[in-house]
Amino acid sequence: MPLHQSSGRWRIGLSLALVTATLWGVLPIALKVVLQAVDVYTVTWFRFLVSFGLLGLFLAARGQLPTWGQMRKAKLNLLAIAILFLALNYGLFLHGLDQTSPTNSQVILQLAPVFFGMGALVVFKERYTRRQWIGLAILVLGLTLFFDAQISNLLSAPAPYLLGSGLLVLSAIAWAVYALAQKQILTVLSSGQIMWIIYGGGILLFSPAAAPAQLISLTPLQWSMLLFSALNTLLAYGAFAEALDHWDASRVSAVLSLTPIMTLASVFAVSQLLPSLLLPEPITAMSVAGATLVVIGSLAIALGQHRS
Repeated sequence: MPLHQSSGRWRIGLSLALVTATLWGVLPIALKVVLQAVDVYTVTWFRFLVSFGLLGLFLAARGQLPTWGQMRKAKLNLLAIAILFLALNYGLFLHGLDQTSPTNSQVILQLAPVFFGMGALVVFKERYTRRQWIGLAILVLGLTLFFDAQISNLLSAPAPYLLGSGLLVLSAIAWAVYALAQKQILTVLSSGQIMWIIYGGGILLFSPAAAPAQLISLTPLQWSMLLFSALNTLLAYGAFAEALDHWDASRVSAVLSLTPIMTLASVFAVSQLLPSLLLPEPITAMSVAGATLVVIGSLAIALGQHRS
């Protein structure tokens, strides 16, 4: 199977990557609220179920539901890898988030786009210019400064917090494997078709452990957060898959490094509007400097001249 080649419409790819970063940035807040009443497996099962149903209706209306022949052409082993590793990513992420915090989860999950970008350099023969390597170094320095307080807390944290953080690292690895498989499948199937298959596979994997009866006792706020997380799944991964179709994987991964900044900004906004729901995250001058470097580094990688 030939390697996937991006369409070259970088403006569309950049816009979609920014949409993904924003949606993923606010997602941990909604999930933290839902996990107060529902277990990890039921939340994940519900998110896959809603996304599978809505996306299936959309594809059916356009006559674009994938056929068995298309799936075989896309390589069933690649589809199985994408399904399994995205399911692992979801489950491990929620377990880690449940034992840590929204901001900490996004700090550690920044390993995911880094793993993805590095993998793309090997698998898809993408190349960074010197300017892009400098941008990557700036990005890493910025993340280190931006999350200095959280990293310090992590090193002195109790055992459950450390365990949750370890699960988040595994979640980042699983996501990178899924993303690399997804990009290659784009040579045969559209992004919507791929995600519909993955959502269906995820439902099958999580159904045995799901307990839908837990949903009956949810409060209106928890229900709204659960529905938002399900729609977030559909929109964010749809935008991500489309971004991969139009732009290099390494550049998409660079833009996704903005996600933790979106999370911190969202946590601050929610803590001001609903202080009983979330506590504000501390913001220092070092955090501001780190945020600035993250933006500069991301732009240097995303917009720097690409060499094949």
